[in-house]
Amino acid sequence: MNGHPAATLAEGRHAYTLRVYYEDTDAGGVVYYANYLRYAERARTEALRELGIPHAALVAQYGLMFVVRRIKVDYLRPARLDASLTVVTEPLAVGGASVLLRQEVRDGALSCAVLEVQLACVPPNGDKPARLPAPWRSALTKMRDARIGRDARIGQDAGRGDVTPEVGREAGVTPEVGRDASGAGGMPGPGDDMGIERGSAGGSGG
Repeated sequence: MNGHPAATLAEGRHAYTLRVYYEDTDAGGVVYYANYLRYAERARTEALRELGIPHAALVAQYGLMFVVRRIKVDYLRPARLDASLTVVTEPLAVGGASVLLRQEVRDGALSCAVLEVQLACVPPNGDKPARLPAPWRSALTKMRDARIGRDARIGQDAGRGDVTPEVGREAGVTPEVGRDASGAGGMPGPGDDMGIERGSAGGSGG
């Protein structure tokens, strides 16, 4: 997965496009399930860069980093060799020390996998969560609010019958019926400051 695939950021959603290579697939030419986690991580990295808050700056300026505290994956249909996939990333909630993201891997209009990812902000020793620096919290909150506004508009249009089922589906959040996958960097339990703030409208992570 070399080069710099195309990426766009609009209305609270970041879209990252990539190509499935032979190295990504199993003997049947189907993307190996663990590679969806890699695709999602690359998309998150590019989303932060597009927002002007790259992960490298978080490390360099504040001595902090994001680690995956929890991830849930719903595998819906296989992606295959040479397919052009898009990973859509959107924030569901922003907390004092964490952010909850929804990521969908698409092959055209078809959804291959949906991930719900909780990222924790921690110092390098990873002993306990640290509060998100103001620039990161502000940018992620604005992105979340833009997504909420988009979903609210789609909901209003749907009420008037002006939205196709495909667009309505894109505005929602897939139920958490998928498998759990362990994320990198285990974190302290619920007693720590991992409180998450959800928007008042739009999709909920459940």
